[in-house]
Amino acid sequence: NGAICIQPCSPSFHGETSFVCEDRKWQMLSDACASLDVQSLFQVRMLLCTLACACNFLQRQALLPYTFTKHFGAGNHSCQADFSCIIPDILSSPAIPGNIADIVELLKKISLLLSENVTRGKMQSYSRIANHILNSSIISNWAFVKNRNAGSILLDSVNLFAGKLLLRNGSESIQEPFIATKGYSIHRNTSGKSFDFSMEFNSTGNISGRVVIPEQELLRLPRASKAISVAFPTLGAILETNRPDPAVVNGMVLSVSLPEELQSVLLTFEKLNKLEQVGAQCVGWHSAERRWDPRACQVRAHNASAVVCACAHRRRTYGAFSILMAPAVPRSSLLDYITRVGLGLSILSLVLCLVVEAVVWQHVTKTEITYMRHFCLVNIAASLLVADVLFILAAIVHNAALNYQLCVAATFFLHFFYLALFFWMFTLGLLILYGLLLIFFKITRSVFLAAAFSIGYGCPLVISVLTVAITEPKNGYLRSGACWLNWYETKALLAFVVPALSIIVMNLIVVVVVVVKTGRSSLGDGCKSQDLSSMIRVSKNVALLTPLLGLTWGFGLATIIDSRSLAFHVVFALLNAFQGFFILLFGTLLDRK
Repeated sequence: NGAICIQPCSPSFHGETSFVCEDRKWQMLSDACASLDVQSLFQVRMLLCTLACACNFLQRQALLPYTFTKHFGAGNHSCQADFSCIIPDILSSPAIPGNIADIVELLKKISLLLSENVTRGKMQSYSRIANHILNSSIISNWAFVKNRNAGSILLDSVNLFAGKLLLRNGSESIQEPFIATKGYSIHRNTSGKSFDFSMEFNSTGNISGRVVIPEQELLRLPRASKAISVAFPTLGAILETNRPDPAVVNGMVLSVSLPEELQSVLLTFEKLNKLEQVGAQCVGWHSAERRWDPRACQVRAHNASAVVCACAHRRRTYGAFSILMAPAVPRSSLLDYITRVGLGLSILSLVLCLVVEAVVWQHVTKTEITYMRHFCLVNIAASLLVADVLFILAAIVHNAALNYQLCVAATFFLHFFYLALFFWMFTLGLLILYGLLLIFFKITRSVFLAAAFSIGYGCPLVISVLTVAITEPKNGYLRSGACWLNWYETKALLAFVVPALSIIVMNLIVVVVVVVKTGRSSLGDGCKSQDLSSMIRVSKNVALLTPLLGLTWGFGLATIIDSRSLAFHVVFALLNAFQGFFILLFGTLLDRK
């Protein structure tokens, strides 16, 4: 598993095909076999076009005979201006992964080197080339393009080229089946400007979208300017093929090129999937990080067929927008209600738990073992209390779209205190084993405190610092859509999941040992009352230890196995949102001392 095999292409193509071994079978990883030659298209053909146009000029001046100019193919004197001379080669080539990669590279070169004075003819030729690889029938081929960022490069290239489109008579409109460009002249006295698109998505029907520049935004313009918008009905699906994130684009991608003074824009997206239970999230494409970022937009209106988004216009950061749906995770007001009520009750319970512990501390810590137990309990309650408060603050920070550094700080401390919670529960588990198995081995209070602080706070600190130090320089610390650890790009979430699951397994072993020890006393006794008493004692111990040792978090595995089950999510939310209440109940109030 994981082995790579590279094979050459057939004689009529250049490049190579890569395969990876998965479950004893070779699976195609990338296909770079191509029939096009980008260098030839970009240099030789453009040189011939230039020569042809020069010959046309000389012919018009009667300096060359017609037969000479015809031999050089100088019949089309507009080819230098609009790239039409390279279109036949491209449109006649199959849209295989290798050719797609070459065409993306060609469009990038044109955008960088030949985007001065983009006339209608240039934009038409450019759109025809892009349309060839945006066709809905060849979207699956993009999954095997070697450069996983090819879709993002195409988007950036089109936006750069279209942004320099010259407008004739104050407007321009260029339409291909899978890419459409519109532009308008705008100024502060304009009553409001909109771009309407209705395009084919596949053979079954069309999809529409709309860009609106609000009148109050136009008042910011100091001078007359232009607004350009490009619509891509299939680009969202293309970007999905190279993204590990399961979020599905549910509308066309609309890019906008506006003056720097304009700060926001309204966009209306028709949904592809119009099921009522499918939610919507407005997002902007982050050019630098090459991902969908929900911080760019907010949902203004939402119904079964369309979504209206208010999006921030930052030319260097967000150049294109769309809507996402996430069918894997159930959206339910019940989950939100359980979380809010549970966290509120949990925070109040933990505060009360710490107050009670402070009041009775002298009475319940007279022996070394009870002192150690209550010391662990206090740190478990304190860690969970801080983590719950930070959980709420992190949600506020994200929803308020505050700065990135604040979200990083909230995630770091949230990670640290949740880890501290688990490591203190692990310390309590070790203490229980010590009390059950090492009866004649005594440890001093100072040794216990040193070991407990090293495990309870030292380990979480090391893990948290290493996680942020390794992933943050690569912009891989935070996940898209929340102030929490990244999963799809850098797997930073493993720095929480692996320690937490390991501790749950260890503490589960502790509970098994407790059950065996407490149930053994009645073994061999024939009295049914003794058996009943033993079962009650065992059940009580399991009920007491389950929240204190964090075993309720183990139910999170069920939400991973079947992420669409609302029942699993409800059980997980109930058990963990109310963990603070369970700690107060079983750790403090039911303690006879």
